[in-house]
Amino acid sequence: MVKFSKELEAQLIPEWKDAFVNYRQLKKQIKKIKLSTKPTHSQDTGSPDFGGSIFDSIRFFANNFSVKFFNPHTFHQTQIIKVRSKRMEDGNEEEVYQTELVQLFSEEDEVKVFFEGLDQELNKVNQFYKSRECEFLERADTLNKQLEILMDLKQIVSDRRRKPSPGILQRSWSSSPGRNSDFSETSNESLEMSTKAESPQTDEIIAALEKHGVNFINSATRAKPKKGKPKMAMRIDIPATTPTRTIAKVVAMLWEDIVSNPKNEVQGDFLRKKKIQCAEKMLRSAYVELYKGLGLLKTYSSLNMVAFTKILKKFDKVANQQASASYLQVVKKSHFIGSDKVVRLMDEVESNFTKHFANNDRKKAMKFLRPQQPKESHMVTFFVGLFTGCFVSLFSIYAILAHLSGIFKPSTGRSYVETVYPVFSVFALLSLHLFMYGCNVFFWKTTRVNYNFIFEFQHTTALKYRDAFLMCTTFMTSVVGAMVIHLLLRASGFSPSRVDAIPGFLLLFYMALLVCPFDIFYRPTRYCFIRVLRNIICSPFYKVLMVDFFMADQLTSQIPLLRHMESTACHFLGRSFRTHSYETCNSGRLFRELAYVISFMPYYWRAMQCARRWFDESDLNHLANMGKYVSAMVAAGARLTFARQENQLWFGIVLATSVFATAYQLYWDFVKDWGLLNQNSKHKWLRDDLILKNKSIYYMSIALNFVLRVAWVETVVGFRVNNMVERRMLDFFLAALEVFRRGHWNFYRLENEHLNNVGKFRAVKAVPLPFRASDSDA
Repeated sequence: MVKFSKELEAQLIPEWKDAFVNYRQLKKQIKKIKLSTKPTHSQDTGSPDFGGSIFDSIRFFANNFSVKFFNPHTFHQTQIIKVRSKRMEDGNEEEVYQTELVQLFSEEDEVKVFFEGLDQELNKVNQFYKSRECEFLERADTLNKQLEILMDLKQIVSDRRRKPSPGILQRSWSSSPGRNSDFSETSNESLEMSTKAESPQTDEIIAALEKHGVNFINSATRAKPKKGKPKMAMRIDIPATTPTRTIAKVVAMLWEDIVSNPKNEVQGDFLRKKKIQCAEKMLRSAYVELYKGLGLLKTYSSLNMVAFTKILKKFDKVANQQASASYLQVVKKSHFIGSDKVVRLMDEVESNFTKHFANNDRKKAMKFLRPQQPKESHMVTFFVGLFTGCFVSLFSIYAILAHLSGIFKPSTGRSYVETVYPVFSVFALLSLHLFMYGCNVFFWKTTRVNYNFIFEFQHTTALKYRDAFLMCTTFMTSVVGAMVIHLLLRASGFSPSRVDAIPGFLLLFYMALLVCPFDIFYRPTRYCFIRVLRNIICSPFYKVLMVDFFMADQLTSQIPLLRHMESTACHFLGRSFRTHSYETCNSGRLFRELAYVISFMPYYWRAMQCARRWFDESDLNHLANMGKYVSAMVAAGARLTFARQENQLWFGIVLATSVFATAYQLYWDFVKDWGLLNQNSKHKWLRDDLILKNKSIYYMSIALNFVLRVAWVETVVGFRVNNMVERRMLDFFLAALEVFRRGHWNFYRLENEHLNNVGKFRAVKAVPLPFRASDSDA
């Protein structure tokens, strides 16, 4: 049977962990009470030891007397809880619970400490519940107002389609700032909506909108009407998070008259429809997050109630008292149990969502509000084991065939290394990265790091560690199988120009599978990967989210993979695998320029993301982070130049730039990304909050990250191998070490992010809202 303390730890909300009842600490206090009531050997025999205090016998008599005569069946027990109300400085009245011991306990000091701790936990739970409840109530009120505005806008559009008019009604709204720093919106785009200002129905809608605090701006100074009332305009500002919307922001004023002109009615209707759909989607996501937060708060209330019940029962059992009934009576009357606002608000959210976002289909609404968790299938585990066994067997066969055929000998191995090795090394590095990600997901899940919330993944489609291992083993089994077939065909006398095309076809097959539109082989994950790559490549036009710059950091460790893909494309597009003329791809001018570009691109993308985040959040730390990637670009360029011009000058430049970039990266790894090396921490040179209980693991990780960073730079700068096969193997080994270092870095990076969310009790995503009243003129 699982102990409740472990069950509570498994079910509690990780981001709200500090706000839950400290059940373990209360259990420790009960153990102290138990030790204080445990009779000594002299008390068991009924006679005090010689030399003992005479008060020992009196204390023993008091223990027996309290058990016999202060039994709840024979003694009328009074209340032990007294609720006092005190007025805070801001005028709000807050209930503070304080226990007064009215019975005579022989272990009075320990019992008093226990109840003081229990009172503190009850007050903490109540205060936290009240603060979250007020936050969700305010959020719900804001969403209801936003929903009314959306309904009014739909009515305006409906009237506009039925009764076109040259009149323009303008109003200014902007994106809501109610969001954390990583997801704040700064740029907006305009939508001009035309309606008949003289229509009585429209006037009623205008009056309804004005009730929400909206001030309509007279724009007669900008455009004089021909006759009648002055023109009014209504502008809906929606966050610009894509390059298209960013460009539209720049040209909005130029196209304002054209879009608002009745002659372009088709384009205007289409634009209005798209913007209202965008606003509706944002409100739908906000309602889903609100409902999720209410569900978490309801779970918080029930778990804490069970914790209070369990701990009081343990106290009654140890102290031979019946104090739980009176204390639980007050707990049930406290705010976090007695308040029904959360339940009523959940019903209201369900009703509004079903009516406005699900066409009164409750079943459809519940799919959004309460998505069912997919059941873990044992077939995934079975196939992971199957493909792992196949990979080991096929790799053993490949190693034997490669040794017998002498494919890696310097005299006969160049063709194989130039055409086959780059493709297979791409799959090997990708599979290693998938394996490391699967290990990361496993350890994140084990340590209760909410990675799905941090990355904003959907729980129904998020990749689990078994799925990552399945993808990894599937890739490697197919790749090693292709390598075995390739060697067998070459040994059978087939033409090398034909056989060497097998790796290229394998690469094309997996690229086609990546963009395959059919719902096979983790389509949501594949499309999410493509979308994130699009955001990275188009930096800084897209809003930078956590998953975007996390993936961009992964790409900075996969520069060898990108280099291999570039050389593979050159060999197969230039058909050098048929003529075996490799000088074009290895020493050509275009190849050298592409080598620089590919070495710079991941760092450039990451630097542009830092610039975009600085522009959005005005945080100078992002500029400092951008400097880290600029220094890495300089160091990479110096190393590439030194590889072609080996002299003392370039060696000094490479050494200086590499040492500076490595020191910069190490500082940012330890201090910024991991949050370690804090000299004022209670854990020496670590941080105050640690998820792993064994502190030595953190020190070992710091040393390992330092060695891998320095070893990678120093080995590339100072080590040279003349043999091509050995040099390729060494490059692959160094690239694999960098992937391993990145996977090791990932765990601590997300651990630090999770602890930041825990410190701010951030368990629900704050979705930006489409409308907010603005007093500024258009």
